[in-house]
Amino acid sequence: MKEKRSFFGMVFGREQQQQPPAQQYTQMQMMNSSPTFYDFTGDGYDSDTVRSTVDGFARNVGKLKAKHIRKINGKIGPPTNDNIEWLLSVRPNRFMNAYIFYYRLATQFMMTNNVFVWIRRDAMNRIEGFYPLNSACELLEHQGEMYVRFRFYDGKTYTAPYYDIIHLRRFYFNDDMWGESNRKALNPILNLISITNQGIGNAVKSSAFIRGILKFTSMLKPDDMKAQTDKFQADYLTAANSGGIAATDAKAEYQELKNDPKMIDDKQMNAMEDKVYSYFGSNKDIVQSSYDEAEWGAYYESMIEPFAIQMGLEFTYKIFTDGQQGHGNEIIFEANRLQYASNDTKVKVVESLIDRAMMSINQGLEVFNLPPIEGGEKRIMSLNFIDADMANEYQLGKVSKAAAPPAPKGGEEQNDDDSRGGDDNRPPNSDV
Repeated sequence: MKEKRSFFGMVFGREQQQQPPAQQYTQMQMMNSSPTFYDFTGDGYDSDTVRSTVDGFARNVGKLKAKHIRKINGKIGPPTNDNIEWLLSVRPNRFMNAYIFYYRLATQFMMTNNVFVWIRRDAMNRIEGFYPLNSACELLEHQGEMYVRFRFYDGKTYTAPYYDIIHLRRFYFNDDMWGESNRKALNPILNLISITNQGIGNAVKSSAFIRGILKFTSMLKPDDMKAQTDKFQADYLTAANSGGIAATDAKAEYQELKNDPKMIDDKQMNAMEDKVYSYFGSNKDIVQSSYDEAEWGAYYESMIEPFAIQMGLEFTYKIFTDGQQGHGNEIIFEANRLQYASNDTKVKVVESLIDRAMMSINQGLEVFNLPPIEGGEKRIMSLNFIDADMANEYQLGKVSKAAAPPAPKGGEEQNDDDSRGGDDNRPPNSDV
């Protein structure tokens, strides 16, 4: 029979056995806050408005591409460790692909304002995987080093050195180490939305029933009156009376009570939802994927890009040693923003960048979601451009024929006003 293993054991099994005894750790003394972080697991994610807003952020973060680069004398050279890039761009750990991994990080970032990713290393200190941890944690000290003890929902704990924990934060203000909780800021508007939704449901239910007073025209004993009332209610004042009509004889007269439930209007409901969108830096167009180029550009620069920058800085610092960073090793996260542009914008941008040798043929094909071609990494350049250092000499006719650009085939004179190279056709967003 196969041995049963818990999820905890599959993640931490070998490392858990190598930990120092718990009594060797002491609690970290903080300056302005508690060393303990409790994961906020309130009802925020149960709200459809919050969940759809967070999902709009997370599904776009999930499309970021991780790259391991080396900057040598200001130039980007080939990385020496392709395994790092493979882990971050394909399979960060044995349970998650890259999209799910970054989706999870983005969701935790929005809901708890703290993200913890444990870097698992083998016996040779080589990185085996990255595991996001969603739990309460406590900062400890051991032999002058900071450690983080994670306490999971089943009571198990794991302690890791802080230098092996990628820690991302949002709303970083009062606490020395933790991002602020959403509880105080977000709960009031969520409670208001919940009450409003319940009120709308109750109004719909109450409007489906008839209400009124049953007035008897003859003297009846209290027991008989109650029996007649209960029978009338059972026959006509229940959901079974889908027609909404009641019938009485001469012994009783039914007087209807007007039911006028008050419901919040669309304008007020949209205002409450907008408060949630604003809290998460989003809007309805982003949530419903009805944005245009300008709206996507603003959302990318205000939400996606800052998160990508923070990830790049933290992953770089925690993955590489000081020496490796000194040799230019770096992790960056990129997104192809042109995927959200119109075809006209894509054509103008690709045409301009390829003409200036700033984009390869395959990179241009990628913008249009087309497969790469053999030899497509080659860069081409329009003959309408020359070296900037030679521009003055070229205009004065001082450039030798060997240095001057070759004439087009067929002896035709080159047109300096070629629309592909002119400044009038520079793309609207020159940063792309």
